[in-house]
Amino acid sequence: MNADRRFPRSVYGEGEEPDPRFSLANERTFLAWLRTALAMYAAAFALEALSLPEATGWRIAAAAVFLVLGTLSVVQAWIGWRATERSLRRAEPLPGLSTGAVLVIGVVIAAALVTIGLYA
Repeated sequence: MNADRRFPRSVYGEGEEPDPRFSLANERTFLAWLRTALAMYAAAFALEALSLPEATGWRIAAAAVFLVLGTLSVVQAWIGWRATERSLRRAEPLPGLSTGAVLVIGVVIAAALVTIGLYA
């Protein structure tokens, strides 16, 4: 496939074609971030769909945190894929993980909100 027909051109239009195994691994990482986003959205919807015996405000706050984390995961999927693919094509060092710690902290906060809501 011609590089100028692939999306996004800003990634595929520069550098050399990397080993396909690395590009495929990058794509699997992209899909893993999307699965993480789906899990975060599922957690948010489950909190609202299930009849949990907890204070409504705490449950809504936890669901909102999960929604934000899911959206952050989708953004990380795209930005991470793009940065990694560019680095592969330019033979540069790979970028580091930028949002992993934010997701961990966010899940801990959401879990704390649910727990507080159960005992409030």
